[in-house]
Amino acid sequence: MNPVAPRREAPRPILTYKQALAWLYGLQRFGIKLGLENIRRLLAELHIDPGNACAKVIHVAGTNGKGSVCAMIDSILRAQGYRTGLFISPHLVTFRERIRVNGEVISEDAVTRGLTAIRDLVTNWNPHPTFFEVTTALALKHFSEAKIDVAILETGLGGRLDAINAIQSGVAVITPIDFDHEKWLGQSLREIAVEKAGIIKPHVPVVSAAQRPEVEEVMRARAAECEAPIRFVITSYDDTPIALAGSFQKQNAALAIAALRAGKFEVGDSAIAHGLVTVE
Repeated sequence: MNPVAPRREAPRPILTYKQALAWLYGLQRFGIKLGLENIRRLLAELHIDPGNACAKVIHVAGTNGKGSVCAMIDSILRAQGYRTGLFISPHLVTFRERIRVNGEVISEDAVTRGLTAIRDLVTNWNPHPTFFEVTTALALKHFSEAKIDVAILETGLGGRLDAINAIQSGVAVITPIDFDHEKWLGQSLREIAVEKAGIIKPHVPVVSAAQRPEVEEVMRARAAECEAPIRFVITSYDDTPIALAGSFQKQNAALAIAALRAGKFEVGDSAIAHGLVTVE
């Protein structure tokens, strides 16, 4: 008697770009789930090593100015000739703005292929990956394929249990911390600071904007626990023009430059000037 061959499920159809985004946004029904188990499993299934996902990684957390600091770091590095990957949120016009390589937003085709592959992978997962976890995995998959030199990753919510924190960083950057997402991060500045300071990893340098006393205390304690060198940037950058409007951008620029110095990136004064005057 011939054995019965196992039934093979027919491959699911490749999504169109609009269908892929509709599937992704449909994941918002799973809400926000802080934790690293799902993203670590997802990266493993995609064969992305969290310790070597990108050549160098800069993490940016905080409450105010995260997007500007990320954009400045990215622009300066590109001006110096580095090939960069930038992951930010939210977007203004199109989802593709969240994921960029060398200043170019991810293509519709890359979004479609990446989300189709992830959809097929996680169909039966319980718990199911969230919108942000899938978007993070899509970004890291794109960066891995694009062979970037540096990834600049903006934390989505908090830091300690944010999906981005599954990746090993080379520099931790923390912008000014204020009351932010109290439902998930805590009702006091100290509790919120504990979550955001969670991006600090053992022996990884940290640069921070000036913080309120109770926030600074939390950050210094976390850095000491991790034996991570920490510097608080209290100066402003006034040497050359900055394309972004607002006097507070001078503090953001000083923080961005300090992050690059802490990470020992080779960036000259001309790259800094060009990067800041062309940043978007």
